[in-house]
Parts: sequence; structure tokens; C-alpha cells
Amino acid sequence: MNAAANGWQGELWLGIDHALLLGTPGSTHPHAHYAHQVMVGLGGDLQACIGGQYQCGPVLQVASQQAHALLGQQSPCLTLFAEPLAFTLDDLAKVGPAPGEAPERVMQRLQQWPRRALDPRLNEALSRIRALDEQRLPARRLADAAALSLSQLERLFSAELHTSVRRLVLWQRLRLALHAALDGASLTVAAHAAGFADSAHLSRSVRKQFGLRASDLLGRLRLHPFG
Repeated sequence: MNAAANGWQGELWLGIDHALLLGTPGSTHPHAHYAHQVMVGLGGDLQACIGGQYQCGPVLQVASQQAHALLGQQSPCLTLFAEPLAFTLDDLAKVGPAPGEAPERVMQRLQQWPRRALDPRLNEALSRIRALDEQRLPARRLADAAALSLSQLERLFSAELHTSVRRLVLWQRLRLALHAALDGASLTVAAHAAGFADSAHLSRSVRKQFGLRASDLLGRLRLHPFG
């Protein structure tokens, strides 16, 4: 069954650096995204191709930037997305969801979990990224805010966050756009509100990051902002 016939459906709790989905995930094309992903089946095994290998089981883990695809008709599950700048996979094994646990309880535990200490200059840059809106945010401006050269900022992101400035800005723009769309905005309005050129630009980014069309990701999800 393809993603178009099997879009994601359920309820989504959205935090600052993590999100939790309770429902049925759709099958996807191969993709990779910045967040770690943990899936906990609620009554059946889950199937995925992770890092080029088939995996099937009640709990599946996908590391940040690891290529993966969800396969076939999935069972209902809890799916956690968590940014690696805040959580390690070991953290998520301790604090992540358990079968039958209320999503609000999981979200409260994640919100209270101590984040790892980051270089203060990174914290300054991250605060600017978290405050993104439809305006452009050139990497040069982030470097100035952190009192670094552009090359120093890129090296700091690579060393501590294992991603680039551009990719983290894109991840935040996607978060803003998905929040707006799930809150009732059209894809065009959501795209412009998050700084994408148009809905087609947003759709391409969603497909690359999540392996399915924006309409399949957003069509049957109900949003619960958290924190």
C-alpha cells in the first residue's frame, strides 16, 4: 500500500524539541530527517527498512539522519520524534513512550528531562532559530549573534549538533509550517508563514524529510500544542 492510500492519522502532541504521535503511521518512501525517531507498537509488530536493512518488531528506533522507510500497513503505535541537540537515543530509551501510556504523561516527562549542556554561543544561535517566522534568517546573522565567524559557526554546529546551520533552520521552518497547517491554515498560507517560497517548496521539503506528500502527512492528524 502506498503512502497516498495510507496517510498518517491520529493525534499529534507538538513540543519545542520533540513531538509525539498516537495513531496509525502511513507507509513512506525512503527518507531521512534531523530528529531521532522511536516507534512503539500498540498490539502488533511494526515494519521498516532502516539503514538498508529490514526490521520488524514491537519497538523500532531510527537515529538522526538515518535513511529509513516505513513498510506496508502498520499497526497503531506511539511515534516519538526528538531532536538530537536535546536527547540521545539512550535518553529516549529511558524517557520514551511505553505501550498503553497516556501521551500527555510522556510529553510531561520529555519536557522535564534535563537537556544536555551546549556551548553558550550555540544557545544564542538556537534561540534565534527557535524564534523563526516568515523572515529570512541568513547564517551570517546567526554567526553575528553568536559572535563567531560563519566558518566557526558551521564547525560548531557540525561538531556539537552533527548537522549544518541550513538543515537546522529547515527543520524549524518545517515545524512552523506543519503547526500552521495542522492548526487549519492552507498549505500555501502555512508555507508563507514559515518562510517557504510556496506550497510546492513546502511539499518538496516534507517529502524529502518524511517520505510522503504533505497532504498525506497532514490530512488526518489532530494537533495538540504542548509547552
